[in-house]
Amino acid sequence: MSLTQELAEFKSKFVEEIPQNVLQAMESAGKTLLESGLADRSLNEGSKMPEFELPNAAGQAVRLSTLLANGPVVVTFYRGGWCPYCNMELRALQNALPEMKSLGASLLAISPETPDNSLSTKEKSHLEFEVLSDVGNRVAKQFGLVFQLPENLRPIYQSFGIDIAAYNGDENFELPLPATYVVDSKRQIVKAFVDVDYTQRLDPADIVAALKAL
Repeated sequence: MSLTQELAEFKSKFVEEIPQNVLQAMESAGKTLLESGLADRSLNEGSKMPEFELPNAAGQAVRLSTLLANGPVVVTFYRGGWCPYCNMELRALQNALPEMKSLGASLLAISPETPDNSLSTKEKSHLEFEVLSDVGNRVAKQFGLVFQLPENLRPIYQSFGIDIAAYNGDENFELPLPATYVVDSKRQIVKAFVDVDYTQRLDPADIVAALKAL
């Protein structure tokens, strides 16, 4: 089963199980985010990827340019280890990692979670690629991906056992849009996927295809 199919199946079951008022609140927030035009203003294909350096799950600094010296890089932004759609994406990326490496590529996953929480995500899903901590969404803001979780959704997330402030280490309630980029050795973005719908992700098969095209 592809990642796209897996995400669709999970979403279908989730929609059936949650109360109608919760579903309506989430759909309304999604519509508002879509109408904001945030995704359209974010970095896209043809843009230069900004240089960045972030700590990995072990607290060690990882710099984009260092990885680009060895080949193309795949950069994916995810909301956090608390998000089931993100975890499905990360596991699918792990499954595709050997093929990406065979094409000379490195893979980075970035979330606003603290390093400790990034480490938990890495260990829980047995990830063999770098999971970076972008506390305060400093890098995600450079990509134009950041939005604030609406106030009416915060208690809903809390009812699901999701404490955004605790995961991110601040009270900003800011999250990145799900986004995946393939960047060549000259920092040129050759493939970009950005979606306000957090249930949608770029399938690893498309990432591999973009890498092969290089």
